[in-house]
Amino acid sequence: MALEEKLASFEKALNRLKEAYVEAQKNRKNYYFSFFRDSTLQRFEFTVETLWKGVKVFLLEVEGIECRSPKGCIRELFSAGYLNEDEAVNLLEMINDRNLTSHTYREEIADRIFSKIGSYIELMEKVLNRLKGRA
Repeated sequence: MALEEKLASFEKALNRLKEAYVEAQKNRKNYYFSFFRDSTLQRFEFTVETLWKGVKVFLLEVEGIECRSPKGCIRELFSAGYLNEDEAVNLLEMINDRNLTSHTYREEIADRIFSKIGSYIELMEKVLNRLKGRA
């Protein structure tokens, strides 16, 4: 898949994540919150997947750098100068959180990760805009 398609897929996933997050926030004090929180976490998993795969294609097509794993791609994006150190650290933490949501399910983990989704959305928007600006 071409770079533009990967970035469009990432952008679409990110927009869907934002929709779910907004609904979860609206329903924070009622019975439906856990449904919307869980939906948000599922979309978070998918969005992180589309992020790193977009970064993988970006690095290969724009920089000629080949990476094979989510964390490896984030490290290469940092090394290539597209991220500052804080952003790289937070993206690596985000990947760890994504791995937790997809391999285990416990309420306290779900709540902890959900509490970070807003800042993760902002970070992913920054990355998307940088990649689109240089693609």
